[in-house]
Amino acid sequence: MLRLAVLVSGGGTNLQAIIDAIDKKTITNAEISVVISNNPGAYALERAKTHGIDALCVSPKNYENRAAFNQALLETLQSYKPDLVVLAGCLVVIPEIMVKAFPNKIINIHPSLIPSFCGTGYYGLHVHEAALTRGVKVSGATVHFVDEGTDTGPIINQKAVYVEEGDTPETLQRRIMEQAEWVIMPKAIDDIANGRICVKDGKVKFTSKEA
Repeated sequence: MLRLAVLVSGGGTNLQAIIDAIDKKTITNAEISVVISNNPGAYALERAKTHGIDALCVSPKNYENRAAFNQALLETLQSYKPDLVVLAGCLVVIPEIMVKAFPNKIINIHPSLIPSFCGTGYYGLHVHEAALTRGVKVSGATVHFVDEGTDTGPIINQKAVYVEEGDTPETLQRRIMEQAEWVIMPKAIDDIANGRICVKDGKVKFTSKEA
């Protein structure tokens, strides 16, 4: 059974998609051990508590500097011994010490088709604002492993979503969540939990097991 630790910062819609997928058994061989937020007001923590999942807040405001916060976050994670760390709408910059502690064991969902509209400064509505400003016809979402860079780790899965006439950043964001993020994040977790993928030469490879 794959033990998941989910890191969140806000409402937790991607967390809910994961919880629902486990309940419906579209994710198998996995369970959420803990949900951790940097934001004490994050509704995602309430979602976790409602489902009997440990819900913790580790806020940088409670530490004298970033290094102390990073160490506390790492130690909290390690205390749950997760097999996979899932960033589900987590706005914390993942420190190098955490990446090294969990090599190819941290995954993130990004609301664009990487390498478009990603990297430093591209998060939340900023991603969709940039996509609409550029006038792209297709956007989407990407699930990837986390490395020391920003949105630079090996790509696990992607799903395209058409941009529609009259879209606003908010409407595009919602459609990408519904049509892409809530689909490919649970799929990626299920693939990892069932041994369908591996990382080789910096790229994700699917094994001979049915994906």
